[in-house]
Amino acid sequence: MSCKIPPSVRLWCIPMNSNDTIAAIATPPGSGAISVIRISGPAAAEVLQRCTGRVTPPRLATLARVQDAHGRVVDEVVVTRFVAPASYTGEDVVEFSCHGGMLVTRRVLERLLQCGARPAEPGEFTRRAFENGKMDLTRAEAVMDVINAGSDLALRAAQNQLHGAICHKVEAAVDKLISVAAHVEAYIDFPEEDIAPDTTQQLTGALDEVCAELRALLATADEGRLLREGIRTAIIGAPNVGKSSLLNMLLGYERAIVSDTAGTTRDTIEESVSLGGLRLRLIDTAGLHESEDAIERAGMERSRRAGAEADLILEVADATLPPARAELPPGSARHILLLNKCDLAEHPDWAGVEALRISCHTGRGHEQLAERITALFLHNTGELDTLAAINTRHRYSLQQALDYLLAAREGLLAALSPELVDVDLRAALDSLGSISGRVDTEDILTRVFATFCLGK
Repeated sequence: MSCKIPPSVRLWCIPMNSNDTIAAIATPPGSGAISVIRISGPAAAEVLQRCTGRVTPPRLATLARVQDAHGRVVDEVVVTRFVAPASYTGEDVVEFSCHGGMLVTRRVLERLLQCGARPAEPGEFTRRAFENGKMDLTRAEAVMDVINAGSDLALRAAQNQLHGAICHKVEAAVDKLISVAAHVEAYIDFPEEDIAPDTTQQLTGALDEVCAELRALLATADEGRLLREGIRTAIIGAPNVGKSSLLNMLLGYERAIVSDTAGTTRDTIEESVSLGGLRLRLIDTAGLHESEDAIERAGMERSRRAGAEADLILEVADATLPPARAELPPGSARHILLLNKCDLAEHPDWAGVEALRISCHTGRGHEQLAERITALFLHNTGELDTLAAINTRHRYSLQQALDYLLAAREGLLAALSPELVDVDLRAALDSLGSISGRVDTEDILTRVFATFCLGK
């Protein structure tokens, strides 16, 4: 099933000055070996002609010289030209690979603007690709998810979405709903006919299938948030149990000061690390204990607050001492008990206690911790090749569609007028259509592409 926007739907999208030829630097700021500057639009070849004196062959990397208005060489570049519609945007596109200095890159861009291009808006290249039917809206959003991915699984989910994983599921649901709506509208055309009981059962059965599919997609919303934003992980425990040592072990370098002196960590320390394919936003907290020190008490209050806001609590205890559990903050965070210092003799009172035995000194338990976290947060680890988690916008539209479908189902069972049932079905289709962009929603497009960086 193709997820490209058909011509009839493309007419609903309002182009953003699509007759202009746009230009932007497509590589990050800073100095490097190469910078890429991209132009797209109907005058791309003309701009190329003006700044280099030639139009290079399509799809062939060609050495050329960008010259200023007086014929002086701005830079020697490699030019690659793509002819519409066989390009990223579906328009004529030219990419300039110039030397990677900040000054020379700006000078090349300035020359392209002098030759007829205008500066691109954030996300305008990808927006043009959407408007020209090169990708649906879910794939357009996936472009930024790929760029911003902070872990292996986040990247895999973004790549799956880029290849249509979410789009295909939504389109399958839309196809089923169109069939149901066609049946209902047939009864609208013949008002003397009532919907037969067996037909009602058939239609509600189809709606139940679609509702189940939408619920399955909605269930990935939490995974999507965690994949994109990272798992907020609070390291909680009494003083001197190895909280800072755990942070250092997971990071792979000495980020926090480790000392036998109680109260060394007085404030929260935050770092990010990829573990088991997931991104963890680690928060090393002050040890929880009784103290008269005002600064220590303030640090412990921050620790409790971090635990209450966390997605995951790693509770660290000293395996060589009698069990002494930390007072965990209230909340719905997932929790793993870690017994540290298991390279030493374990205190007998810990026998039979369910916990993950680790040693921050030797690195024991590192892989097991990664596996435990992955199992806690990903319910479909056996289907990682199809992993695709929805974002907040998808979640809102899916929930809207589900609510409308449940109303349509109740209407069928209550033998309401087919016109009333059809209103809910059409509303559900509109909600699903907004996910891929198959509706007239200029506000949605503006909101989505405003988050893009220049050159994409």
